[in-house]
Amino acid sequence: MASLRRGLPSLLNSLLICVTFISLSCCEEFAKSYRRPNIVLILTDDLDIANGGLTPLSKTKKLIGDAGISFTNAFVASPLCCPSRASILTGKYPHNHHVINNTLEGNCSSSVWQKTEEGHTFPALLKAFAGYQTFFAGKYLNQYGHPEAGGVEHVPPGWSYWVGLEKNSKYYNYTLSVNGKAQKHGSDYSKDYLTDVLANMSLDFLQYKSNFLPFFMMVSVPAPHSPWTAAPQYQNKFNTTKAPRGPNFNIHGKDKHWLIRQAKTPMSNSSIKFLDEAFRKRWTTLLSVDDLVEKVVKQLEVRGELDNTYIFFTSDNGYHTGQFSLPLDKRQLYDFDIRVPLMVRGPNIKPNQTSPLLVANVDLGPTMLDIAGYNVSKTQMDGMSFLPIMEGLNSSGWRTDILVEYEGEGSNVTDPACPLLGPGVSECFPDCVCEDSYNNTYACVRTIAQSANLQYCEFDDNEVFVEVYNMTADPFQLTNVARSIEQEVLEKMNRRLMILQSCSGQSCRTPGVYDPRYKFDPRQMFIGRSWQQSRLRQKI
Repeated sequence: MASLRRGLPSLLNSLLICVTFISLSCCEEFAKSYRRPNIVLILTDDLDIANGGLTPLSKTKKLIGDAGISFTNAFVASPLCCPSRASILTGKYPHNHHVINNTLEGNCSSSVWQKTEEGHTFPALLKAFAGYQTFFAGKYLNQYGHPEAGGVEHVPPGWSYWVGLEKNSKYYNYTLSVNGKAQKHGSDYSKDYLTDVLANMSLDFLQYKSNFLPFFMMVSVPAPHSPWTAAPQYQNKFNTTKAPRGPNFNIHGKDKHWLIRQAKTPMSNSSIKFLDEAFRKRWTTLLSVDDLVEKVVKQLEVRGELDNTYIFFTSDNGYHTGQFSLPLDKRQLYDFDIRVPLMVRGPNIKPNQTSPLLVANVDLGPTMLDIAGYNVSKTQMDGMSFLPIMEGLNSSGWRTDILVEYEGEGSNVTDPACPLLGPGVSECFPDCVCEDSYNNTYACVRTIAQSANLQYCEFDDNEVFVEVYNMTADPFQLTNVARSIEQEVLEKMNRRLMILQSCSGQSCRTPGVYDPRYKFDPRQMFIGRSWQQSRLRQKI
């Protein structure tokens, strides 16, 4: 850690001198830019809210949630790391940014992504057009650093200072790209524990950055993603903690998609023991994140910058541990996988607020651009700024639905350990319970309005399977009401889904079915793309 920090001040100073001159030339309103708010985004990896994921984060809840606003209905556009992170960066749904899974073939940090989307992310806009100095540290996209996509020498546009983790989350024995130069780390806690390394590098940035420009800082931590390696001082915490035994724990999803129905119920004792231990370890990794948040907030306070800084805390997707007898993962359409924590503090945000309004991770970019004073309508982003909600302005015209999309993955060959399942499945556990498959491909309309709390989903499979949940009456999604709900509702939701699947920019923000401004025209039922023709399925 010492060698890292010795070289950082001079490197930052030289970089930020360049940033200052560039900003002077590109920003007409530079004289006012120093008064623009600073922005910090802390992104966790696989942190749920439905199963108590925030419980270990007591300092985070106090310093961000209690000091600002907590959104109880924050969702992701896709419950998988790379597509979700691409949605955060671009403000777009997966069918528009074309990142469909965690592989290079799925456009995750691929050369195609770099040529088409990477230069138009909201950090790139903050730097180029709003005069922000920008800092990134941590996990970027799962295939970042792949030799076929530029290796760790590739530094995405839009970052004044770049510390990117090669590939997926780890805690030890990893490689960082520090402004395009590989920096290898081992297994010494004092020098290498990734969450602490990110915390220290973030503090160094705050100390040595320019004081004459606003800044955007994104810290993307590995926790609580596997391999769930806690810092030594926290390894024995939560020793009696088990995964929550809620109403949907270890029960058969008899009316759900076949992938859910194939899960063995009740789960074996070994599966339950494994998921309980994983649940406990996930919580132990979060204690270091809690420390990181505290250090960043205190550093901002010491520097006199806290009152002019927005701090966002969220996750790329949720997680499940035993729900519907699925051991561990995050790829399903249910709220435990698609709903995430979102807390924000900052100027003009009153403390101790809670908002039930529907927000999505495609809204993060537009909101931060709005904070910076950039005209979001100039972008092609699908999301919308929720800054007015945080400032307590009139929210009567706020959206009532969002789109969730997921492209299933499977193996072309049969797993020898599970021959009865055949090819096409993946993420299988030793007892042959699989968490994903090729036809676990779905799209959903998630609706939250005064008159309805509803989820409508269609699968791209031979059944054209439909799942519908009345979340007001059935918050644990125990009963699929697709066969009993009114036909008119099904038709309206099907039409709305088709509209959202082909939307782009402003058309993604049109009134939903339960919005008073919505008008349903049966003649338009079959205009546009069907799910089978969805742009999500197009070849890249």
